[in-house]
Amino acid sequence: MITLNTIYQARDRVKPYIVKTPLIRLQNLDEFTGCKVYAKLENMQNTKAFKLRGAMNKILSLDETEKEAGIICSSSGNHGQAVSYAAKLLGIKATIVIPETAPKFKVEAIRQHGAATEFCTVDDRFIITERLAEKHGYTIVPPFEDELVMAGQGTVGLEIMEEGTSFDHVLVPASGGGLIGGVSTALKESGFKGKVHGVEPDKLPRYTKSLEAGEPVQLESKKTIADALVVNRPGDLNFEVVQKHVDGFLTVSDETMLKAQKIMLMEGKILAEVSSCIGLGALIDGKLDVSKEDEVCLVVSGGNLGFEQLELLEGIEY
Repeated sequence: MITLNTIYQARDRVKPYIVKTPLIRLQNLDEFTGCKVYAKLENMQNTKAFKLRGAMNKILSLDETEKEAGIICSSSGNHGQAVSYAAKLLGIKATIVIPETAPKFKVEAIRQHGAATEFCTVDDRFIITERLAEKHGYTIVPPFEDELVMAGQGTVGLEIMEEGTSFDHVLVPASGGGLIGGVSTALKESGFKGKVHGVEPDKLPRYTKSLEAGEPVQLESKKTIADALVVNRPGDLNFEVVQKHVDGFLTVSDETMLKAQKIMLMEGKILAEVSSCIGLGALIDGKLDVSKEDEVCLVVSGGNLGFEQLELLEGIEY
């Protein structure tokens, strides 16, 4: 189980390679949400997403034999970019196993860092990754189910605490559970008095259903506009952490996420991928009971998007 101490260790380890991202007040969004809105801008991280924190913490923890053999991961985009970027920086061979549904611009970004790529279905990506790792002796850098990865993502929570704002709520996009697990641990074990909420697509409510069942539940894979949130089952390790530290989960429709993305861009002047706007979607949809005095922090988890995705916003009204 990750601890506050392992998150502090992760921060020291990755500090030379990451950006301490801004946490800003977005007053223009208050009228859409009914509360005071803040945003932790991980879209301004190196590789434009929070994933570099966890990937770098894991890779830097490998021994020289493991580094020499090479690394591999499965990713829908952002984790793959983080692993390939870290590998290039550290001179390590990397292979990225990518679902066929991944956006082309994310695939190209991975290839630009020099990583090899293998394509498969969403359901088969972890199987293919394990098979290739065993065949070639690669070390797997998991996208979420790993203590070092989760601790690296938890450094986002440390930075939120260090801002000194007594947030009533922190909303975190959730997929496999690396970010929400790490952030919730950092916050709650640092004495955070507010509530931490995970936010997931209503087409893939894997944590909502799993917490109801009291154990990880695998859902049928469904296509969602939130291409960074496509995992259909929580990680076992992540589920334990989430069950302990997270106050609840909110679900958001694809239509509301697109509306939130447009509001974030047009009113907040923040360019973020649609998955990262899911927390704002929960607020504008009234999924969280808030007052005008409540201070709410949205973790904007990434900003990797192409022009074709922005074109989807043209007909969206808010």
